[in-house]
Amino acid sequence: MADFLVIVESPAKAKTIERYLGKKYKVRASLGHLRDLPRSQMGVDVENNYEPRYITIRGKGPILSDLKKEAKKAKKVFLAADPDREGEAIAWHLATALGIDKDSDCRVVFNEITKDAIKESFKHPRQIDMDLVDAQQARRILDRLVGYSISPLLWKKVKKGLSAGRVQSVALRLIIDRENEIKNFEPEEYWSITGEFEKAKKKFEAQFYGNANEKMKLTNEDDVKAVMASMNGKDFTVNRVVKKERKRNPSPSFTTSSLQQEAARKLNFRAKKTMMLAQQLYEGISVGKEGITGLITYMRTDSTRISETAKKDALDYILGQYGEEYATKATAGKQASSSQDAHEAVRPTSVFRTPESMKNILSRDLYRLYKLIWDRFVASQMSSAVLDTVMAELQNGEAIFRANGSQVKFPGFMKLYVEGTDDQTDDKDNILPEMAEGDIVKAVEVTPKQHFTQPPPRYTEARLVRALEELGIGRPSTYAPTLDTIQKRGYVTLDAKRFIPTELGEIVHQLVLEFFPDILNIEFTAKMEHDLDSVEEGEIEWREIIDAFFQDFEKHVEVAESEMEKVQIKDEPAGEDCELCGSAMVFKLGRYGKFMACSNFPDCRNTKAIVKHIGVTCPTCKEGEIVERKSKKKRLFYGCERYPECDFVSWDKPIERPCPKCSHLLVEKKVKKGVQINCVSCDYQEEVQ
Repeated sequence: MADFLVIVESPAKAKTIERYLGKKYKVRASLGHLRDLPRSQMGVDVENNYEPRYITIRGKGPILSDLKKEAKKAKKVFLAADPDREGEAIAWHLATALGIDKDSDCRVVFNEITKDAIKESFKHPRQIDMDLVDAQQARRILDRLVGYSISPLLWKKVKKGLSAGRVQSVALRLIIDRENEIKNFEPEEYWSITGEFEKAKKKFEAQFYGNANEKMKLTNEDDVKAVMASMNGKDFTVNRVVKKERKRNPSPSFTTSSLQQEAARKLNFRAKKTMMLAQQLYEGISVGKEGITGLITYMRTDSTRISETAKKDALDYILGQYGEEYATKATAGKQASSSQDAHEAVRPTSVFRTPESMKNILSRDLYRLYKLIWDRFVASQMSSAVLDTVMAELQNGEAIFRANGSQVKFPGFMKLYVEGTDDQTDDKDNILPEMAEGDIVKAVEVTPKQHFTQPPPRYTEARLVRALEELGIGRPSTYAPTLDTIQKRGYVTLDAKRFIPTELGEIVHQLVLEFFPDILNIEFTAKMEHDLDSVEEGEIEWREIIDAFFQDFEKHVEVAESEMEKVQIKDEPAGEDCELCGSAMVFKLGRYGKFMACSNFPDCRNTKAIVKHIGVTCPTCKEGEIVERKSKKKRLFYGCERYPECDFVSWDKPIERPCPKCSHLLVEKKVKKGVQINCVSCDYQEEVQ
């Protein structure tokens, strides 16, 4: 019979850890939380110092009973839930339910599920950290007070199934604010002049910079004509050459949010998918003779710290694989001020377990994510890249052009990995010919080009995660569920992987903005996150934070209950009859936007998709509007609503504003790097968004 009982969260972890610990240990899984606030009511006694009322989660009773039986048999019980606030709270709830003294050395934590890490962690059990538990309780209770106060109001005033929360409301606000920026955006004209030059039979490009005294903006065609007229002939004098050596440091190993962002950029993964795959890599994969082994460290972290052992292993690997010149460690980023540094960054548990050696063991998506994490970690321990940069200034009359070139002198970490960017720009060498002050270069061609400023791009998941992190809103574990919630509630939709607010999202946002402005106040929400971190540091008692917030919030709830008017999302007549029963069809607002349904519901359940007008007049007949349609293979295309009288059709989505150059139709073309806007008539195009 086993002497010790170890309780973890997942069955996958339980099997692995039991194998490492041996026969004296029995390892069982709690399957996450066993106790929580009740779903049917607030569960927080605001009159009694915000005392939470925890109950056993429905369906978890048998698991708790089994754990109690096992705990009675064991000489000692170890609580080995995940190494974060949530894991600490699970350990505390288990200790409470099983009658374990929380001040005893019952808590075991590890950042990776490997034999050495597990055995070492059991040599150093500790007490349950009540500051961590209180930080989790404070966040849970705060979110419950907000959600269970505002959500019922939205149910009564708008429709059932809606919700509002601290982080999700701010995320929705960012998406709606960005949409309003795009709608209100007025493009401004500007010009550029690009020169193609030749020196010693080598061609290169340079851009117009200004005159001898200052940089000049070219705002219209007259400015361009003046510059072109000021130049005499095709000879340009090189009046300045500046050469510099620039170092580029590697990015640090991944935090949760940077992993989500980079997986979105490079692998096209949604945040939810990234976290699901990372969980599998952390909990363990069957690796040949080694059996089930955790391949990465804990994936919910905002720390960039790396253990000395992992650094040494990386150094050994780099020396053996690349040589000494690649092994000089650069400072790979600074630690975030609010990071929870009990953890390490997300990294492979063994650098010697290379992606190539794992390729036949892992599924395609697990392999791609593991390779991303492995590459980033190893690169973070490699030497800086060295780039030679050159700036050459060319002059003809008063006009000055500048050519910028760069060349990788020593690749360093870039030999293995280069961080992605949201705009997907490529980092390519631009090599200039050798030039010296006083040299003459020939202009092969000088080309002016008209441009128009672009509206800011809509948020992708990666951009939104980065924005929330930069604003100090939410924490690593909250980003993926937050993005999932606003989509499930029907507040936003994804188009070309970019968030667009729905009508329902706009309605909910407006109500929350009117009656609960603090919930949408970014500075207020960021301060609340900081205060919650202070609870974890033991600097402030959690009930103080809740009370300071709730005293004012409760007044807003009372005002909203009496003054918030019911939003009538009326069933608009659709202007046609149901083909099944003859009753009038109406428009209804559902989870994913508007749809057409029979007014004789529930006797008739006929529904139809709405023909969606996109607000663009048909460029062919000038009478009908462009509508969305679907081909037999469900592919979306666009056509005139007057079909078959008008046969206009386009696979690319027309947009409302006309071409600023020729006033014809602009369309959105989906390209690999985003959305490219082109004119169907002239050569006008806008930069990829």
